[in-house]
Amino acid sequence: MQHLFTDPHTGTPLDYQAHNELYGIAGWFGHSVTDRSHVERKTAKGLYTSVDPQNQTPFPPELDDLIRLHFLCLSRRVTTVLEFGVGKSTRVFAEALKVNRERHGDFVRTHLRRSTPFQLFSVDNVPDWVAHCRQELPAALHELVNFTTTEVEMTTFNGRVCTAYRQLPDVCPDLIYLDGPGQYGVLGAVRGLTTQQADRLPMSADILILEPFLLPGTLIIVDGRTANARFLRHNLQGNWAYGEFPELELHAFELREPPLGRINKIQLEYCLGW
Repeated sequence: MQHLFTDPHTGTPLDYQAHNELYGIAGWFGHSVTDRSHVERKTAKGLYTSVDPQNQTPFPPELDDLIRLHFLCLSRRVTTVLEFGVGKSTRVFAEALKVNRERHGDFVRTHLRRSTPFQLFSVDNVPDWVAHCRQELPAALHELVNFTTTEVEMTTFNGRVCTAYRQLPDVCPDLIYLDGPGQYGVLGAVRGLTTQQADRLPMSADILILEPFLLPGTLIIVDGRTANARFLRHNLQGNWAYGEFPELELHAFELREPPLGRINKIQLEYCLGW
C-alpha cells in the first residue's frame, strides 16, 4: 500500500514540504512553516487528552495528516468524498475537490457517471461543532460541502457490538475518511455496553453498511482508531488491500475488484491509472 503516497500519473512521491508550499495548506489554519520537521512531526498529546469528555478545545492541526489527505485527493483525482467526523479535514477535502473540479471537471462530466461530482459529504453528531466548522469554511467552498448532522447509536453488526449513525448521505464516494464519531454522545447501550468510558474504543460500522454499494477503486482512510480499523478488516467482504502505517497513525483500505463495467473501467484508468 506504499503506492498510496506516490502520484499514480507522474510517479512522484509525496513531499510534504513541497506540497505544503505549493498549496499553502498550513496557512489555511493560521500556521507558518519554517522547516520540514514542522510538517512531518506528530503532536504529542496527554494520556487522557483524546478521551476527555469535558474537552471542548479543538486539537491543533496535524499538518502531516492534512497534507497527506490533500495529496491523496489530488493524486487519485477523487470526485466524491464521504467523511465521518467534521473538522480541519473538511476544509482540506473541499479545497482539494475545488482543484479537481478545475482540472478534471470536463472529463468527469463527459465520460464518468458521477451524480455528485466534486462534492464533500460530512457526517457528525455534534450540532455545535458542525455549525462551527461551517462558519470556519471560506464562502467559496460552501457549495462543495454538504453537512449531515445526525445522532449515533449503539448497535450490532454481525452480532458484534458497535456504533452507527442513524442517517447517512445517499452518495457513492470514491474516498471515505473515518475520524468519527467520538466515544461520547453515542446513544443507548447493547447488553449494558457503551463506548462512553475512557477504556473503550471507537467502533464504527457505517462503512460496513455501505460496502455493497462501493465501487472498485474506493479508498478508505482511517485516522488512528486501530481497533476500529481491525474491526473493519475482519468484517469487510470484498477484496480489500490493507495497509497499516503505525508511524503515521493511519490505516488504509483499497477495493481491488475488477471493474463493474465500461464506465467504472474508464474511471479506474483515468483516476488511478489502473
